[in-house]
Amino acid sequence: METIWAVLAQFGLSILAAIAIFIIGSWVAKVISRFVKRLLSRRGLDSMLVAFVSTLVYYAILAFVIIAALNRIGIQTASFIAVLGAAGLAIGLALQGSLENFAAGVLMLIFRPFKVGDYIEGGGTAGLVQAISLFTTTLDTPDNRRVIVPNGKLNSDTITNFSANDTRRIDMVLGVSYDDNLDQVKQAILDVLNKDPRVLKDPAPMVGVLELADSSVNFAVRPWVQTADYWDVFFALYETLKIRMDAEGISIPYPQQDVHLLQQSQN
Repeated sequence: METIWAVLAQFGLSILAAIAIFIIGSWVAKVISRFVKRLLSRRGLDSMLVAFVSTLVYYAILAFVIIAALNRIGIQTASFIAVLGAAGLAIGLALQGSLENFAAGVLMLIFRPFKVGDYIEGGGTAGLVQAISLFTTTLDTPDNRRVIVPNGKLNSDTITNFSANDTRRIDMVLGVSYDDNLDQVKQAILDVLNKDPRVLKDPAPMVGVLELADSSVNFAVRPWVQTADYWDVFFALYETLKIRMDAEGISIPYPQQDVHLLQQSQN
C-alpha cells in the first residue's frame, strides 16, 4: 500500500505539474501574442496581417506548452512530434499552390508595393485595387470587370503602380507635314499646353522634334499633370491640338509613299 500511495502521489504531482505548465504557458502565450500584436500595430502593418501573426505566435507557443505538459506526465512526445511533422509535410505538399499565394500575400502586406485604391498592372492584368487578402488580390478593370489575381502570380510578376506618385508625365506624339513651319508648330503646341490649367508649370512641359518619319515630322509632347487628371488631360489634349492645328493651317498628314515609274524605251 505504501508503494501504491507513493506511485499515486508521484503521478498526482506530475499531473499537477502538467496542469501548472499548461496554465502558466497559456498565460505566457497570450501575453506574448498581445505584445506582438501591439508591436506590429505600432509599425503600421495591415490589420489582417497583425491578427494573423499574433494568432500564429499564440498557437505556436501553445503547441510547445502542450508538448511540455505531456512530457511532464511521462508521455513520450518524440513519436507525436514525428507524426505531426509528417502530417505537416503532407499538407504542405497538397497545398503547395495555396501556401505560395499565402506567402506572397504576407510579403505584400509587409512591404506594401501597393494599397487599396491604387491603379496597378501585374499578373497579366491591370485595374484598381479593391481588396488585398492573404491569398488573392481583387482588381476592378477600367471596363468594370472584377478580376481575382492569386498573390503568388502577382508577386512573381513585375508590378507597375500608376498611383504611387502624385504626378505623371503624358507621352504624346504629334505628326505634322514636312512643309509646315516647325517653329510655328512648336509654339502652337506650347500655347495649347499653357492654356490648360491642369498641365503643371513645374516641371515644365517639353515639346521637341522626336523623329523625321516617312510621312511626317513627329513632335514629342511631354506635359506633366496630377495623377488623378492623367486620362482626362490625355484625351482632351489630343482633341484640342487637332482643333488648334486646323486653325493654324498646320496639316497632320496621312501615311503616304511616293512611287516613281520609269518608262523604258523600246528599240
